[in-house]
Amino acid sequence: MSDFDQKIRSGVAVVTGANRGLGRELCRALVAQGVQVAGIGRKAEALEGLATELGDAFMPVAADVADAAAIKTAFRDIKAAKGPVTIVINNAAVYPHRDILDETPESFARTVNINLMGVFHCCHEALPDMVERGYGRIVNISTFAHVSPAPTAAAYSVTKGAAQTLTKSLVADLGDRFPNIVINDWVPGELATEMGRPEGIHPQQAAEWGVRLALWHDPMLTGRLFERNFEFLEPIGLKRKVLNKLIGRKRVPLLLS
Repeated sequence: MSDFDQKIRSGVAVVTGANRGLGRELCRALVAQGVQVAGIGRKAEALEGLATELGDAFMPVAADVADAAAIKTAFRDIKAAKGPVTIVINNAAVYPHRDILDETPESFARTVNINLMGVFHCCHEALPDMVERGYGRIVNISTFAHVSPAPTAAAYSVTKGAAQTLTKSLVADLGDRFPNIVINDWVPGELATEMGRPEGIHPQQAAEWGVRLALWHDPMLTGRLFERNFEFLEPIGLKRKVLNKLIGRKRVPLLLS
C-alpha cells in the first residue's frame, strides 16, 4: 500500500445517494475496509437506519445534492465532525423514465440538477481542500446511456453524458497541476435496484468493485473509465491498430482485483 493509499483511507469518504441501492452498499463496503464514511441522501430515516447498523464509522447527512447551499453546509459539517474529505463517490442520480413530450422545463431541470449539478456541487466543495493537501480521490458513477439513448430516457441520458464530460473537464484542468488528485468515471453495469433490472448485478457485488477503485490511489488512473471490475478501453482507429501490431504493443485493461 502506497503512502497516498494510506492517506486517503485516513480521511473521510463521502458517498452520495447513500440511502438506498448501490450508495448504501458502497457505505457498507467502505466501513468494512476501516474507512470513516459520510453518507449523503435525501431520506433521513433511511440514513439513520444505516447509521444504527454501521455505528460510529458512519455519519448520516440528510441533504439534496441538487441544492448547492445544502451541500456546502453538509461538507462543512462533515469536516467539523470527522475530519478532511479525502474520497468522494458521486453516486446520486434519478432516472425518471419520462417521454420527451411529457417533459417540462421544470422536470428536465430537476434531473439536470441532480445528475449533473449534484456531481459539480460535491466536487466544488471537496476540491479546494484536496488541492491544499495535494491529494484526493474522486469517483463519479456513470453509465453508457448517452451513447445510444433509450426511449423515455432523454433527461437521464443527456445528464449522464454531460457528467462524463464534466469528469474529463476536471482532469483537463487539474491533471497536470495536481496529479495526486485522482479522478475517474466508473460504470457499475445494470444493477438489481429500483433504477436497474431484477436480473442485474447485485449492488453488493458492484460495491466491492467500486470500493476497490475508490481506495486505489495512483495517478495513472486519472481519466480512465472503468466498467464493472475492469478498465473500459476506448475503440482505436485502424492506423493505431496497425502501429500497435507492428511495435508489439498490446492493449491490456486494468483490473479491479
